[in-house]
Amino acid sequence: MTNTDTPRAPLSRMANPAEFVPELNDISAALFRATGNRSVPRATMSLVHLRAGQIVGNTYLTVLNTGFLRKAGESEERITAVSSWQDAPYFTGAERAALALVEAVLQPAPRGQERVSDELYAEAARHYDEKALATLTVAIGQINFFIALALIGKPAPVASLADEQWD
Repeated sequence: MTNTDTPRAPLSRMANPAEFVPELNDISAALFRATGNRSVPRATMSLVHLRAGQIVGNTYLTVLNTGFLRKAGESEERITAVSSWQDAPYFTGAERAALALVEAVLQPAPRGQERVSDELYAEAARHYDEKALATLTVAIGQINFFIALALIGKPAPVASLADEQWD
């Protein structure tokens, strides 16, 4: 039997959860509407979501958000440097603040310290007005919502939401 004769095992662990919980489509659409108010550039949202996928080690989220960034015309240098954004010369102060926020939310804080310090919040507030900061906060919550689906359900890696994600 050749490799081509072997049936492909499904990549996804579960079927599309929206088939069983149809409200998921409404939640997803509402989150995308909430973060699509243009107070934070879409590229920044995708950078934040890409970094989240990298932090949790999820191929689906990493490939998807890399695809969004490529489609938006982002350079390969910027996309590649997201994992090491702290010392990369490709990011604005606002993007750095957004990346620092998602890292603070997703990674444990040093013992006895807050995840999001007053200093980090102040830095983000220097770059974003109240609406944009609220939108960025919702975007970080949005990716956290999808992290659970991505880690537990393990959808197939896709570069577009139009592609088949669930086996």
